[in-house]
Amino acid sequence: MLINIIIGVLVIGLTILIHGYGTIYWIKLIRKKYKKKTTKSLSKKIVWILIYSAIFLLSLNFVEAIIWGFTYYLLPGITEFESIEKAIYFSLVTFTTLGYGDITINSANRMLAGFEAMNGVLLLGWTTAMMFSLLQLTVKDLLKKVRNE
Repeated sequence: MLINIIIGVLVIGLTILIHGYGTIYWIKLIRKKYKKKTTKSLSKKIVWILIYSAIFLLSLNFVEAIIWGFTYYLLPGITEFESIEKAIYFSLVTFTTLGYGDITINSANRMLAGFEAMNGVLLLGWTTAMMFSLLQLTVKDLLKKVRNE
């Protein structure tokens, strides 16, 4: 059980690092792009920023779920996944807390699925918070421009 806790905490730490650095990178990139003058209207620019942000942040979540999938696949005590595809599928279902139950871990390592679900709730919530924050800032900027016209 202790080894599962250690593995879970390490993978959670890794995914939080990925999400943290990915978020910082994205914020810096958006700040640079947003300040540039373009021929696009501000509302079009905002829509594209939100679209690209959603794709980037969800890609981070996907990479994080894949890391969990590789963790399951590589652990010697887990025999339920005969392919990496099944391990990643199980991970995505667990990370998003869907929990279909069509594939389960029956080994002593099943505690890791709980760790992954907690990690997924945190990181998907972080993604949602980032999207809301971006929307809030861009709408505020758009409203300011409308008032000035």
